Formats: sequence, structure tokens, C-alpha cells
Amino acid sequence: MEHRYAAVNGIRLHYVSNGSGPLILFVHGFPEFWYAWNNQLNTFADHYHAVALDMRGYNLSDKPADVKAYRTRHLVEDLRQLIDHLGGRPCVMVAHDWGGAVAWDFAIRHPDYLSRLVIINAPHPVLFARAFNNSAEQIAASQYMLLLRDPKAERVLSEDNYRRLEDMLHSFADGKGGWLSEADRQRYREAWAQPGALAGGLNYYRASRLHPPAADQAARATGIELAAADFTVTVPTLVISGERDRALRPVLLEGLDEVVRDLVVERIPEGSHWVVHEYPDRVNRLIREFIAPR
Repeated sequence: MEHRYAAVNGIRLHYVSNGSGPLILFVHGFPEFWYAWNNQLNTFADHYHAVALDMRGYNLSDKPADVKAYRTRHLVEDLRQLIDHLGGRPCVMVAHDWGGAVAWDFAIRHPDYLSRLVIINAPHPVLFARAFNNSAEQIAASQYMLLLRDPKAERVLSEDNYRRLEDMLHSFADGKGGWLSEADRQRYREAWAQPGALAGGLNYYRASRLHPPAADQAARATGIELAAADFTVTVPTLVISGERDRALRPVLLEGLDEVVRDLVVERIPEGSHWVVHEYPDRVNRLIREFIAPR
């Protein structure tokens, strides 16, 4: 694997690449970094130029201080310019969690940059907004987001050698965290400890308009409504859903065919939010079958 940097969109992004061929770009979420895709970088390097980046704010990439620098349009532009830098247009984009949130918007804005889109446990913005208006279950499941938006979040999450962040890799996993080796834990702690990295990851939540009402306001809607016609994805899309995800409930798949024209949904009933790590072989097989030339 090769570690490199790209100057894009006024910042410097760190990325790791392996193999050669058509570009497949892996985009991580919170609280991960490029290493989340270590298995996929090795697996897909046989026929693809496999690349995983550190999103802005994370690990070895630049970390703007302004919360506004983490609005979706900037995150999308980072990816667009990185694809141009890599010379891989159109590419396959595979994304999880916050990376998936950005990838949805990327596919809406720049469909010509993608041949295939793979989303893993990340809600489409229309369905997320709808759930915050209508689903008590999803509002309750998303209460953790309010802590991540709070000014005290850096202090709380860094206490006891990032114990609460490490707990997140367990708590959203329905009690399953066996995929984390001690070496993995150390890699994550080192990434979280990079100067400014914790604030950078949290700023994704602070910059977003989509978040739940507080528990004592759960009866009131957020007031945000997104029109499906304005957020339609035309790129062929595979959605992989670990159904034991405690943070993102199955309601977020309801109506997905309204906003994605060419859609395949694969449910993994025993998988959690971290299904990529829990069942890597199954996830890799689903991705490979979906992106294979037809």
C-alpha cells in the first residue's frame, strides 16, 4: 500500500492506495479513518485501483478550524477533486456512515463521476429528514448526535484514553465488537489523537442541518423537509444494510426506491452498523458482484 497526499479544494488530503485498474474509492465515516477499509484495499487491489482517504478533519488530512468548512458542499468538492487528481473518472464509490451521507450528495450532484455507488449503513438525506419528523424510534436512536454536537464533546470523548469513542465501536454493534483487535484499537487511538482530529470529526455533526430534536422535544418535528425530486440518485446503487444497527433503524430504508432510480438493497439481518468489519467477506462479495462489468 502507498500513502500519498493530494492538494484539493484548498486543503491537503491523505490517502492510501493499492493495485491498478479502474478506480474504486472508499469513503469512511465517524469515528473512523482510511484504515476502516484496510480489508477492502487488499481485496479489491486484484482488479482495481483501490483508494481509501482520510476525509478532511480526520487523521493525517488537513483539519480546518471553522465548522462551516465541514458543510456538505465542501466535503463533496473534496471527493470530486480527489477523483480528478487520481484520474479515475468515472469511478466506483463505496461509502459508510458519514462517508455515505457525503456520497449520497455526491451522486446527486455529480452522477457523471460515478459508474456505481455502494452505500453501507448511511441514510439518504430525504429519508433521514423524514424520519426525524415522523419516527419516534429513529429520533430516540439518534439522540447520541446531540452529544457529538455539544461543545463539551471533545473533552468527554477523549477522557480515559478515548474510552467512549472505543465504546461506540461496540455499542452500535448490538454488543458485538470482536472484530477489534488490540492492534486495531491502537491504530484508532493514534488517529483520534492527531492534533485537531477529534474536533474535525465532530464538526461534521455540528455543520449538519440534519439532527434529531432533543428527547424532551421528541413530539415536535425538526421542521426540515426535503423534496425527493431535488435529491434523486440516477447512478446504479447498491445499499447494504446491517439490520442490527442501533443508530440507524430499518425505517430509513422505507421509500428508498422513491429517491434512487436504479436500486439494489441487500440486508444482512445479523449485521450491525459495523457490518463491514463483522462480515467483510460477505460485504466484499456483494460489492464485487454489483460492480462487475456487464
